[in-house]
Amino acid sequence: MDSGNTAWMLISAALVVFMVPGLALFYGGMVRAKHVGNMLMMNMASIAIVPILWVLFTYSLGNESDGSLLGFLGTDSLIGGLDFAGLTNIEGVNDSGVPNIIMVAFFMTFAAITPALISGAVADRMKFSAWCVFLTVWSVLVYTPVTYWVYTGWHHTGLDPAALDFAGGTAIHINAGVAALVMALILGKRRGLGSEDMRPHNLSILLIGTGILWFGWFGFNAGSAGAADASAGQALINTLVAGSAGMAGWVGVEWLKEGKATILGTASGLIAGLVAITPAAGFVGSMSAILFGLVAGAVCFYAITLKEKLGYDDSLDVVGIHGVGGIIGGLLLGLLAQEQIGGQDGLFFGEPKFLLSQVIAMGSVIIFSGVMTYIIAKVLDLTMGLRVSDEEEYEGLDLSQHGERVYATAGKGMIIDLTDPAAQAESVDA
Repeated sequence: MDSGNTAWMLISAALVVFMVPGLALFYGGMVRAKHVGNMLMMNMASIAIVPILWVLFTYSLGNESDGSLLGFLGTDSLIGGLDFAGLTNIEGVNDSGVPNIIMVAFFMTFAAITPALISGAVADRMKFSAWCVFLTVWSVLVYTPVTYWVYTGWHHTGLDPAALDFAGGTAIHINAGVAALVMALILGKRRGLGSEDMRPHNLSILLIGTGILWFGWFGFNAGSAGAADASAGQALINTLVAGSAGMAGWVGVEWLKEGKATILGTASGLIAGLVAITPAAGFVGSMSAILFGLVAGAVCFYAITLKEKLGYDDSLDVVGIHGVGGIIGGLLLGLLAQEQIGGQDGLFFGEPKFLLSQVIAMGSVIIFSGVMTYIIAKVLDLTMGLRVSDEEEYEGLDLSQHGERVYATAGKGMIIDLTDPAAQAESVDA
């Protein structure tokens, strides 16, 4: 066992766990006050459910490389087996001297945060009970096979060179972004969209959540090196500069187009840059990482406007930031990857077939995630229903789904959500 590498992976796992409450605050600051508690709970539900599934069987299905579960089909590239179910037979250390059980924990954190990302697209209108069932089924039927393909299966598909994903651009961000689009389409638009003020209720909380996410992302990306080495160092500095460039790209375009630089734009651009560099963090140089961030910040700024033109309600811009940002990262990786840094040369360094492999891999995940998410959502909608009633949505999901509010005062009792016209009238009586 290598104590230095082991310590780094323990820290990295803890950093990614911290991202889940960070995401909860990031999303929570973006919704209206009457829904913020529900958003916090939707994110925390993911880390309550997914780790248990990971221990029971999804780690084994997503990581066992012999494909034994579907071996009768003559392929080992679709799903793993069940030899590690219950985390049995997890022994020894890997090539970096890290105990394999620690790597199980590290990848568990990835599995937990992925469905949590989707919650931003369904904010303000989805039943909490339906959300808990959805994230459970989606984690098993969508995330688990996709993570197997990305980290194990691509090497058995005949793609030459095989597609790469350093820390989850395809398995996490594209996967969640596509699912978010499907869920937004099936759920429909929020009540009052276009006629009520739906601006973020608390930009301070949003920015705190953004900072926690960035902090955790260093474990997310640099931890994906699997050791405390030069690859982790490259991933760490790329995570820093891509986030910075993402802010600059988004706010620069926003400033030119709108005449103002906003806190929401700053936070959104930072996340877009981080999303884009995730698949390439250990495969490209620092100058390339700056380009990743600038392109993602600028393109994702325009991508979020598509929801108005195309008529879908992605409440917190999951599709435009995580879905589009992940695709940008995967494509730029196909162009700018360098074998001397790690992985495989891209198109600009003499290997055009690698870009094709990236397109095929991302396209496969987009199609699979879209179709499977649609089936899961439609079944749940027909059985238990996905959406709260108009009355519950008007009342606020904090009260209707959880029986509590996040904000309380010593006076009449509750802070009034002044983004709701009806609440403005109630505040007169209060």
